[in-house]
Parts: sequence; structure tokens; C-alpha cells
Amino acid sequence: MNTETIVENKKSIQFDLTTSPHLHSQWSTAKVMWFVNLALVPCIASALIFFGVQQILIMLVAVLFAVGTEATVQAIRKKKVTLLDGSAALTGLLLSLTLPPNFSLSATAIGSVVAIGLGKQIFGGIGYNIFNPALVGRAFLQAAFPVQITTWTKPNYAVDSVTSATPLAAFKFDKLLTETYSLALGNVGGSLGETSAIAVLIGGIFLIAIGIVNWRIPASMIVGIFLFGGSLWLINPQQYPSPVFQIFAGSFLFGAMFMATDWVTSPITAKGMWIYGLGISLILILIRTFGGLPEGVMYSILFMNAFVPIINRYTHPRIFGELKEVKK
Repeated sequence: MNTETIVENKKSIQFDLTTSPHLHSQWSTAKVMWFVNLALVPCIASALIFFGVQQILIMLVAVLFAVGTEATVQAIRKKKVTLLDGSAALTGLLLSLTLPPNFSLSATAIGSVVAIGLGKQIFGGIGYNIFNPALVGRAFLQAAFPVQITTWTKPNYAVDSVTSATPLAAFKFDKLLTETYSLALGNVGGSLGETSAIAVLIGGIFLIAIGIVNWRIPASMIVGIFLFGGSLWLINPQQYPSPVFQIFAGSFLFGAMFMATDWVTSPITAKGMWIYGLGISLILILIRTFGGLPEGVMYSILFMNAFVPIINRYTHPRIFGELKEVKK
């Protein structure tokens, strides 16, 4: 900080000259991370209710190995160990909630190591990663353990008509449509944190209300589902699911509230957020409809993560007083 003294009318006036940023937020990194961890409590509760209390082991293993990897890498790089900021714990918890019930604990540990090591620390640590670390770990597990990660467990309180298959898989391969109330409650097959739309919305709306999550990203994703998915549904309702089903089924809501909204890997401009969210939904509908996989939230978010720098570049608002460059 520099101090400049100006003499005016024989009186000395001092001004503090500081570098940007001049606007400060109430949110620290640690505060944000722990609030997001808190917002995941409804998803954790629904996972334990519908798939059994033993699922807590998957969450604990994921968090412990994420935190351990973070501490190890920071120690090797001779950097300050920042475990108390909650970012590593959040990555591990998010990863665990994207996994199927009763998933291998050893594979879960490997996923956490990859999420932190390759998804975060290899780029320089928090704030520098290009892709969402939890989804990087999930993508690795999808490639390394394709059978285990697509083996689903029938929920504890499911009715007889509900199978262990996910609603998206049941519709894609057998044209079986799951009722909306089952998707809302969570008594369907799926990953630990995605099955209960109500639980996801409770946590997501909480984050929007306190200002951590910008509403534009989930809103643009929902608009995109109605725009792209709804168009196909109107063309052929028997062949393509309704946009409401697309929103409530699978990990769409979980991705919209907790993954796509990551501050580091999402756009910082209002216009950019709309482009980003619409892009995610477009890719998602293409994968779900024409791809070989019934789900594609993970891939669509990771794909759009790669375009965030260019989105930020071309959507930033003009600085007050800035003049356009005149081309000769």
C-alpha cells in the first residue's frame, strides 16, 4: 500500500493508494466450502435412508483420501497445508455422492486420489483447476471400473414395480417411465446423492438464498432442458421423455446445483453463465438421446468447463469509459 500526500490550502491530505480488487465479499474460501458441505446434508440423509447407513463408509473413505492426498501433495510441494478450508473434504464428499450404493471402498479411495491429485493439485491447487475435481475423479472411475460404477442397488423402500436400474436406463433401453413422485422422493435406483430431487433442491435453494450459488446457472440449465429436450418430446412423446422427467431423473439437479456452479470452473459473467448452462443442457440432451449412455451430466459439465476461459473472455462487460479500438 502506498500513501500519496496532497497539499491543498496549506492542509495536508493523505490518500491510500491500493491495488485491486477494491470490492470485497463477505465470503471467504473456508466459509463457502463449509456452507456447501452443510447444504449436502439432505442428500447424505436421503442416501442413508434409501440405501442403508453402511453408505456412510463410502463418504468417509472418499473424504479421508481426498484430505490425505491434499495434505500430501501440499507437503511435497512445500506449500501451506490448507485442510481447514474444507475444499478437499467437499471434493471427496461430492465424489462419494456421485457413486452407486455399495461401491468398492478401494475404488472410492482411488477416485479421491485422482480427483485431488489430477483434478486439482496438478493445476496448482484451489482456484487454478480447469475442471471440476470431483467430476474428474468420477470420470476416471467410469473408465477404470465401468461394471462396478453401473451396478445399481434397489432402494430400501421402493415399491415392487421399481427395479434397481436407474430411471434413465429404464426409459432408454426398455421405454419404462418412472413416476415423478418417486423421482422427487428418491426411492429409485441411482447414485447416492442424486435420487431424491427434494433433498437436492433443499440444499441447492439454500445455497442460492444465501448467495453462494448464482441462480443463472441452474436456471439456464433448466431452460435448456425445456428448449432442447422439450422440442424432441413435442415431436415424438413416445420416443423421447418429457423435459420434466429429464430434470428430475438422473443427476441433472445435483449437477446443476452442486457441480456446474463451482466458482472456479464456471463463468464469472451473467451472459457467460447463460451460455454455459445452455451448453451443458444441449450436450446432455444429445448424450441422453443419441449416445450410448443413459446419463451424461458429468461429461457435459466437464466439456463446458473447458470453454469457460473463452466464455469469460468474450462476455465480459465493457469497462466504463472504454473506447472501442478503431480498425484502420
